[in-house]
Amino acid sequence: MDIPFVYGKIADGMNFIDREEDSKKLRNNLLGLVNTTIISPRRWGKTSLVCHVLEEIKQDKDFLICKVDIFNCRTEAQFYQTYVNAILTASFTKMDEFILAARKYVGTFGPKLSLSDSSMKYELAFGIDFKDKQYSFDEILDLPQKIAEEKGKKFIICIDEFQNVNVYDDPLGFQRKLRSHWQMHNRVGYCMFGSKRHMLLDIFSNYEMPFYKFGDMMFLDKISREEWVKYITRRFDETGKHISRDDASLIAKLVECHPYYVQQLAQLSWLHTSETCDAAIVESAFESLVNQLSLLFSNIIDNLTAKQIAFLQAIANGEKNFSSREVLSRYDLGTSANIKNLRKALQDKDLIDILPDSTVIQDPVFSYWLKKKY
Repeated sequence: MDIPFVYGKIADGMNFIDREEDSKKLRNNLLGLVNTTIISPRRWGKTSLVCHVLEEIKQDKDFLICKVDIFNCRTEAQFYQTYVNAILTASFTKMDEFILAARKYVGTFGPKLSLSDSSMKYELAFGIDFKDKQYSFDEILDLPQKIAEEKGKKFIICIDEFQNVNVYDDPLGFQRKLRSHWQMHNRVGYCMFGSKRHMLLDIFSNYEMPFYKFGDMMFLDKISREEWVKYITRRFDETGKHISRDDASLIAKLVECHPYYVQQLAQLSWLHTSETCDAAIVESAFESLVNQLSLLFSNIIDNLTAKQIAFLQAIANGEKNFSSREVLSRYDLGTSANIKNLRKALQDKDLIDILPDSTVIQDPVFSYWLKKKY
């Protein structure tokens, strides 16, 4: 029997939950070529949302669709190579067309074609140093617009882990270059998202940054507990097992409706169930999950200062006024001036999110572990 809950991979088909309004808005934006940035904490389903919408748009033959993951791109040169491969692959599906297009559009780079016998995938490698051909970067950035014009189509380009552009040697210069080209493209719509919420916010909402007001910003909310209850009970029923609405709600509640963890805890609960899942099984599965992750959490703690740990504990315990004399004293946080530094350090480590009305630990199971186990 196939396990009915999926985590750690893209949720598609029957595993894609709710997000009806988000899907509608993103679909309309992309169809209208409205540049869009998706902002949310890690593992909230940004990539699944994008892939879900793109699957729908694929049915429209007037659109070319390209997904680019720049997670491993640590330099501009790596970005250009990854980018041009993705653009050409999305535009020319047959190998002979791909080769001709490579020669036509990026011939100045001396492209070499490599083919994997096992996957039958092909991509370009470049036989020269990008630094010798700086002028051709403009050609690569304008490539989607040029192909769209020549094919009489529209191009949608979705770039995952976009915050990585901030680690290049000249991040502001590179971002200015991107925007100067992309804002002129009337047949291309860009969608940017990534796993580091605070870095994306800085890129797109800081008025001093090149991408300030580049397009629409979508802030994803959590999937509601009610939607999770409907999904969990349905998936149990479809596999011949049963869980009540209350116990399905307990699964979502224990992990604060965090999409990744709801799926993981639901899977553990399902695996521990022979016929009917009850609260005792869910709670046992949750403790098993916490214990399973305890070594990871311990390693995180080992790389923090004592005051950083104390600040995380204060957050986990629900403290709000961190600068109050009582909280500073109870957690030995030092002076109120130190709170700003602690927030920034932990945000940079992707351990907390600073929201308009609160500071929260990104990982709800880590938060529970800090409060109950550490």
